[in-house]
Parts: sequence; structure tokens; C-alpha cells
Amino acid sequence: MIYIVLKLIGIAIASYIIGSIPTGYIIVKLLKGIDIRKTGSGSTGATNVKRILGTKWFFIVMFIDALKGFIPVFAAHNWFDFFDYRGLSPVIAAIFAIIGHSKSIFLKFTGGKSVATGVGTIIAICWPVGLIVAAVWGIITYFTKYVSLGSIVAISLAPILINVFEDNIYYTCYAALGAIYVILMHKANITRLIQGKENKVRK
Repeated sequence: MIYIVLKLIGIAIASYIIGSIPTGYIIVKLLKGIDIRKTGSGSTGATNVKRILGTKWFFIVMFIDALKGFIPVFAAHNWFDFFDYRGLSPVIAAIFAIIGHSKSIFLKFTGGKSVATGVGTIIAICWPVGLIVAAVWGIITYFTKYVSLGSIVAISLAPILINVFEDNIYYTCYAALGAIYVILMHKANITRLIQGKENKVRK
């Protein structure tokens, strides 16, 4: 039992460190020599990267950030399922990956809003749900031009979809808690959306 607990702790630490890798910060620093946290929204996520580097880097950073969620969860599910407890180890990996992205140990516990990383974790847990969530995000963002609105709506669907596709209480609880966490990270965006002051991803 102690061995299992230590393994789970190891998964949590490794997932947090991987999630903490500040993709947007590193890329903007290398290409522009500036701290992305002092520009635009102050987030290290793909949307803020787009404001500085353009659309190409928006998608590159989004993809890498999604991998930060996918890799730890996929590894936990496939390498440690001998003590999986019906999904506990992947869920622990997922939780700590998204926390790492938004509270990076490398950036004094600042970071992004964990949307791409969160979607990456969902794809690893249940790829059909992850792809649906990503598609909903893309459609809403494209037609409304609000990345934050697309993110909030898409991630809110995840618990419902996980419950439909997967008979696993750990996965459903994670999707619900993860959605709440991501929505809370968007509190300022929600206020601006209500006030009609939210920035659009394109004109």
C-alpha cells in the first residue's frame, strides 16, 4: 500500500512539473525577448501568444500545451494501471497537469488558464469526448470571435459527455472539477463578456 501511495505521489509530482513547463512564456521570450506576463492579458496561454506572435504561434503553443495534459495522463493510464483503481492514477495526473499549467513552479505560480492542457487530459482519458470538446470550442470561438466564451462552453460540456461515454466515477468527477477550475480561471473574462468589453480573437 505504501508503494502504491508513493507511486501516486510520483505521478502527481511528475504531472505537475510537465504541466508547469511555460510554453508560451518560453517561446515569446526566445522570439521577442519579452515577458508575456507583462503584455495583453498577462496569461502565458495561446491566446495571449497570438497577440504578440500571430496565429501560427497560437496553434503551436495550443498544441504543445495540450500535449502537457495528454502525456502525463496517457502515461499514467498505460504504465501504472496495475494499481489504477478504475482511473485514479490518470485523474491524479490530469489534476496536477492543469494546476501546473496555471500555477507554474517555474513562473512563481503564475501561468495560463489551463484550457488547452485540460482538453489534452480529456483526450487522453476519452478521446471522443476530447475531440468533441475541441470541436465545440473551435465552432463557438470561430462564430463569436471570443476565445474565452468558446473555452467556457466547451469545457462545461466535458462532465456531461464523459458521463455518457465512460462508466467511471473518477473521470466524471475530474471533468466536473476541471470544468469548475477552468471557469474560475476565466472570472475576469466572464465579467468582460457580460459588460461587452471582452477582446475578440479577430476583428
